[in-house]
Amino acid sequence: MKKLKYMMMTVVCTLLASCMADTDSFDKPDLSTSPYGNNSLTETNVLTIAQLKERYANTIGSDGMELVTDDIQIKGVVTGNDIEGNIYNEVSIEDGTGAFIICIAQGGLYGYLPVGQEILVSLKDLWIGAYGGQGEVGTPYTSASGSTYVSRMSRMLWNDHFKLIGKPNPNSDLVKPFEFDKTQLTGNYADVEPYTAANCGRLMVLRDVELKDADGVKVFAPDDGSVTLTANCANREIKGYASARIVVRTSSYADFANTPMPTGLVDITGIFTRYRNTWQILLRSVNDIQPAAGFVPVVNNNQP
Repeated sequence: MKKLKYMMMTVVCTLLASCMADTDSFDKPDLSTSPYGNNSLTETNVLTIAQLKERYANTIGSDGMELVTDDIQIKGVVTGNDIEGNIYNEVSIEDGTGAFIICIAQGGLYGYLPVGQEILVSLKDLWIGAYGGQGEVGTPYTSASGSTYVSRMSRMLWNDHFKLIGKPNPNSDLVKPFEFDKTQLTGNYADVEPYTAANCGRLMVLRDVELKDADGVKVFAPDDGSVTLTANCANREIKGYASARIVVRTSSYADFANTPMPTGLVDITGIFTRYRNTWQILLRSVNDIQPAAGFVPVVNNNQP
């Protein structure tokens, strides 16, 4: 009887050991593929962003929308995301020929789409269009006023249409801002339109300028009624340039909304989007504004 009991215990232990081995094997994560995106995508018929803009120039130029029916793709590096809340539900990507905005109904995009991350995007069955002339990828949206335009696609739809390529490289040449040509802020709108169309959506830097209302106390985007907010955003003017030409646009929900604007000469880096004929600079973080080379800022000890 004892012998049978020992034999049964041996069998049970063997079975348990086998199950534990299988469980250990099952629990080990597969680190060879990303948990984000569609890993089955392969590069086929990749267009440059400049080619994409040219192909859909009429649709973008007319603020229209068009469903992509061809199996085409774009590839680029993330240059802007929602890391400090000023860019909402979208990322910008750059490939060296131009930039484009991708609209996604999801928060925390910076977690898996950090600056410097290269991605492949399959455009088939997505929509290309524009809002105020700014080219965007997404799906149709109808506002309360009845206006329809390309806006945020669902997280599930997006997950099927992109693939992460390699690891993020924040030092990539494609993440270095292009220098904005200030001569494009004067003259006829028609004359500067080619520059605007080619560069809108890009990470750029505007050098040696001053924020008009900066006094060391006024903040970027107060929600106390002291500044008119449009769609919960404050448009801050740049000294010497008409607000119809260029503004720094900050959401009242941005992490730095209540940070005092820096005084004196500064270099302003950000995603340079457009709304019709106006450049709107979207700061990715408060660190996107830095003192201009050679300028020593005055410290205001009376700041709140």
